[in-house]
Amino acid sequence: MKKGSIKSIALAVLISLSTASFTACSTKSAPAAGIQNPPSASATAGVEGDSKNTPAATPTDSAANGDLPFKNADKKRVKAKGLYLTATSAGSRLKHYIDLANTTEINTYVIDVKNDYGNVCYNSEVPLAKEIGAIDVRFDGEKVIKELHDNNIYAIARIVVFKDPILAKNKPEMAIKNKSGGLYVHNGMNWVNAYNKEAWKYSIDLAKEALKKGFDEVQFDYIRFPDGRKSEMVFGDTGGKERNETVNAFLAYAREQLPEAIISGDVFAIICESPGDTEGIGQVWEEVGKNLDYIYPMAYPSHYALGQIINKVKFPKPDLDPYGVIKNTLLKAKARYEKIEGHKPILRTYLQDFTATWIGKGNWQYYEDEQVRQQIQAVYDAGYEEWILWDPMNKYREGAFKKE
Repeated sequence: MKKGSIKSIALAVLISLSTASFTACSTKSAPAAGIQNPPSASATAGVEGDSKNTPAATPTDSAANGDLPFKNADKKRVKAKGLYLTATSAGSRLKHYIDLANTTEINTYVIDVKNDYGNVCYNSEVPLAKEIGAIDVRFDGEKVIKELHDNNIYAIARIVVFKDPILAKNKPEMAIKNKSGGLYVHNGMNWVNAYNKEAWKYSIDLAKEALKKGFDEVQFDYIRFPDGRKSEMVFGDTGGKERNETVNAFLAYAREQLPEAIISGDVFAIICESPGDTEGIGQVWEEVGKNLDYIYPMAYPSHYALGQIINKVKFPKPDLDPYGVIKNTLLKAKARYEKIEGHKPILRTYLQDFTATWIGKGNWQYYEDEQVRQQIQAVYDAGYEEWILWDPMNKYREGAFKKE
């Protein structure tokens, strides 16, 4: 019998018992038709338009469901062991990744719906995506989701939020400006102004559409401000709100608009170590997850500064110690989370599966099967069970995955 069939039967037994906790669910549990459970009308009732059509409710700075209990992740609890896929990979190499999931421990894929360049990667009906020319079809959403679900694979829609050069250029009133009145540029990219609430609705409309197509979870990435010089950025009216308050308000609005959905967010891993919004990007570890079901620290060893102290341990060259960096990042995150009252999202960690030659001679190493497996073991040794590997080129070290 195929692995997926066995685990589908196991899940049915667990559901019938009804007393199992969410942590007892299968890692490759069979999804109910389409998404987690039949969602409420407010979560999937069509795609909302821009100002020329029927708009979403005007976003506010209210805490939405931030102080209310919710356990949407319980509706489809999956202990994710997964990979990030570009839209191109999902469209052209899907069979390979399905075969990989059917023969190894991999059970989850994160797929670009809106990528880092502002491209909406399937044939979207969201009016604003059409208006600004953002649609660049690279995969068939319904087909990909059906094939993943037919093989009991969990599907996550990645939506890049505030890093969006297409929206910024075509709707400059929604963009961060520079001191001369032009568009602010950070690392060659224009960014959307997180203080502009009209821009919020675009990402939410795309999220609603992704859920309607059958994705199991919506993952918001770049839910932050640029990590460049703040003195060069012009935001206009901020309403007196700090950056972290604004990021939190966006996520509260997402929860309000998607009350039955499984929502997650990617964050800089350094915020697990830094107090407050030290980086000035609008992410505070104790706050940013209160409206999320899952939170994903991007704990790539190569992204830490040389000599970085993590959990009171100094790492002269972090890329050379993937096990120590990941374990101490998660131990520090756990220690801080234990002090939080109220809702806490489930932690899944992004791990490094690429070689960072750009960080300077002597500071990097080749990341092969061993380095990937060291990070995975560090997740387990820190008391966590879930991870997603990131390689922007999708050239994963598949020998690191346990066979099943």
